[in-house]
Amino acid sequence: MKFLHLADLHIGKSVNGFSMLDEQRHVFRQIIGRIQSERLVAAVIAGDVYDRAVPGVEAVRVFDDFLTELANSNVTVLLISGNHDSPERLTYASRLLSDRQIHLCGMFNGSLRSVTLEDEYGGVNFWLLPFIKPSSVRGMFGECVIDSYDDALTSTLGSANIDYAARNVLVSHQFFTKAGVEPLRSESELNPVGGLDAIDAGLINRFDYVALGHLHGAQTVGGEHIQYAGSPVKYSFSEWRQKKSVTLIELRGKGDLTVTKLPLTPLHDMREIKGALDVLLSEEISAQADKEDYLRVIVTDEEEIIDPMGKLRSVYPNVMALDFENSRTSIDTSALAADIDKVESLSPHDLFSEFFLETSGAVMSEEQTKIVRELLETENEQ
Repeated sequence: MKFLHLADLHIGKSVNGFSMLDEQRHVFRQIIGRIQSERLVAAVIAGDVYDRAVPGVEAVRVFDDFLTELANSNVTVLLISGNHDSPERLTYASRLLSDRQIHLCGMFNGSLRSVTLEDEYGGVNFWLLPFIKPSSVRGMFGECVIDSYDDALTSTLGSANIDYAARNVLVSHQFFTKAGVEPLRSESELNPVGGLDAIDAGLINRFDYVALGHLHGAQTVGGEHIQYAGSPVKYSFSEWRQKKSVTLIELRGKGDLTVTKLPLTPLHDMREIKGALDVLLSEEISAQADKEDYLRVIVTDEEEIIDPMGKLRSVYPNVMALDFENSRTSIDTSALAADIDKVESLSPHDLFSEFFLETSGAVMSEEQTKIVRELLETENEQ
């Protein structure tokens, strides 16, 4: 049985004020093409369909178009909610859609739902587990004590009466980890303080395949059969070096599994460039890649630059972030901030000067210094 595993669509997301809807439409067309060319049986979507619990109208339209194309491709759709989704909204019309082999599992009611698909080896049980919290399942399993995410998952799986002699696929949107292995995290993910939501991946090791959502970088957790698909689009500059993909799974007989990453090509890539402003604006440098890529630009000029963002966007219209790196910004101000005695010894003007240097990458001009001194004197008089 061949099926596609994807997750963390985050339809409707904006990055640094730039809408990602066109990027999402672009990769969805590629995903539909892959499904049709590979003649897949199912498409598994492991949560975070939307970026917000209440998605915008255009985001809903994009998802509706994608779901319609999936249905027209004659694949079974197996979809769960993630921590960004509204379970109730995602479950809407699920009973009607199941007649079209679109299985939407947004809400968990204490019973782990399964869908069985058949191939030449027999049945494959897909277990659909939407995002859960200990507080949301507490009381669903009698007197079971549920204080942690491990407890919540253990009770949920234990109540399902799973026959592990058969072929089983778990679809889940949780933070699974393996002891001693640091997962690849991204800035675009929600990161609870202290990793309190982490679940031991050993609890799901007996499944033939585990289709995970939640982490935005594609990766395994303790074995090839436990996979995060990753997001299909780059959603932060912590992901700019990642090669986005969807995961093709071929599950034959029991224990016979092949995992293949199918690359996705972005409409506009996300990348980082660094150098002196004039050099970055030159045709020699700007022509080396798509000028409409989403960029983080690091300017290394020593002198102060007037309107650097305006100049950059005249050549690179999709500059998302601008930083400075020069001899002034290389001064370690963190030690100064940490030393309370030193901070207290500085005048308000000197403190503001340090702040200006750290945030702008430049020393204040004489005119700027004069303005700041006049403002501070006025404030002291009042």
